[in-house]
Amino acid sequence: MIPRYSRPEMVALWSPETKFRIWFEIEAHACDAQAALGVIPKENAEAVWRAKDVEFDVARIDEIEAVTKHDVIAFLTHLAEHVGSDQARFVHQGMTSSDVLDTTLNVQLVRVSDLLLKGMDRVLAALKTRAFEHKDTVRIGRSHGIHAEPTTMGLTFARFYAEMARGRARLEAAREEVRTGAISGAVGTFANIDPAVEAHVCAQMGLKPEPISTQVIPRDRHAMFFATLGVIASSIENIAIEIRHMQRTEVLEAEEFFSPGQKGSSAMPHKRNPVLTENLTGLARLIRMSVVPAMENVALWHERDISHSSVERAIGPDTTITLDFALHRLAGVVEKLVVYPENMLKNMNKFKGLVMSQRVLLALTQAGVSREDAYRLVQRNAMKVWEKGADFKTELLADPEVTAALSPAEIEEKFDLGYHTKHVDTIFARVFAA
Repeated sequence: MIPRYSRPEMVALWSPETKFRIWFEIEAHACDAQAALGVIPKENAEAVWRAKDVEFDVARIDEIEAVTKHDVIAFLTHLAEHVGSDQARFVHQGMTSSDVLDTTLNVQLVRVSDLLLKGMDRVLAALKTRAFEHKDTVRIGRSHGIHAEPTTMGLTFARFYAEMARGRARLEAAREEVRTGAISGAVGTFANIDPAVEAHVCAQMGLKPEPISTQVIPRDRHAMFFATLGVIASSIENIAIEIRHMQRTEVLEAEEFFSPGQKGSSAMPHKRNPVLTENLTGLARLIRMSVVPAMENVALWHERDISHSSVERAIGPDTTITLDFALHRLAGVVEKLVVYPENMLKNMNKFKGLVMSQRVLLALTQAGVSREDAYRLVQRNAMKVWEKGADFKTELLADPEVTAALSPAEIEEKFDLGYHTKHVDTIFARVFAA
C-alpha cells in the first residue's frame, strides 16, 4: 500500500524481514520437534537456532530466487549459508513449501487482527464518548433524506457504536477462524512427517493445527477473514457518509475539525470540505475489493494449485494496511468532530412543527377517528406547510374537523419534544450495558 495510507506498525508486519523471520521460526521449531522424535540429530536442530539473531539478507535471498525461481528454496539456501550446509541438511525435513507459506500467512493475519482490534477499540471509545456527550442533543431524524421525526445526536453515535461493536466481534471470530497452521507435507497426508511436528510448531507460533489440510490450508477460512474486513469497511463508510451529509452547507449540523492553516480549495478560499470522510469512503472501496478475490480463492484444483498465491500477496498487505489506516483516521474524525446543536434545532424547526404529524395522527385515531380519515386530515394540513410555509400547529387548530376530535390543549401537547426522547436512556442501556 502507498505510504500515504499506511501506518508503520502495520506495514512492518508485512515486511520481507518479518516474513523471513517467521519462516525461520517455523523451520527451527519443526527441527526441534523432529529431533525430539529422533528423526534428526539434536545437534542439527540446535545448529539451526544459532541463526536466530541473524538479519536475513533480503537482497541475497532475491538473488538466489532469481536463479531457483522458488522463494522458499531461496530462503533455505540462504539459511544454509549461515548455519552450514551439513548442519542445515535436515531443515525442511518432510515438509512442503505450503507448510511454511500458509502457516506464515496465518501468523501474519493473527498479528494483523490484533492491530486492527486496537484500531476498532479506539473507534469504539470515541463513539461512546461522543454518544454520552450528545445523548440529549436533539436533531431531526431523516428517512430518504427527508425530515422524519426527532431523534438525538447521541443515538446517532450510539447506533454507530453498536454497529462497530458487532464488527469487532466478527473480527475476533475471523481471527480465531484463521488461526490455524499446517505442517502436513505433500498433499497433506503426513506421509513424510509426524503430526506431532505440526502440533509443536503450531503451539510455538500461537496457532491451532488445521484439522485437515490438502497441502494448503483451506481458503474458506481466508475468505471469511477478508469478508469480515469488507463488512467493517462498509461500517466505516456508513459513519463517513452520515458525517458528510451533516457537513453539507444546507445542513451543517456537524463538520470535520478544520485546523489552523488548513486549506479547503485551491480556487475557493471559503471552502471547508469533508475531505477525511470522503477519503474514508474511497478507502472502504479499496478494502471491499479484496472480498471477491478471496472468495474465488476457495476453489483450487485437487489438493492444491497456486492461483490463490498472487492474489494473497496483494490483498493480504494492501487490505489490512488500508483498513488499519482507515480505522485510525475514522477515530480521529469522531474524536474531533465539531457538532452544532443550534443548527440541529434550526433544521428541525424549518418546517414549523411538521415533524409531529404522526403524534397527531395517532391522537386522532385514539379519539375515535378512523385511520383513513385521520391520515387525510393530518396530510391535508401538512401539505400546507410544505407548499405554503404555513405553521403546522396553527393549521391544525384552525381545522374544524381536527378540533372536533382534539381540544387545543391536546393538540398543543402533541408538539412536546420530550415525547421523542423519553426512551433514550433505555436504548443507551441496551447498547452500552456491557
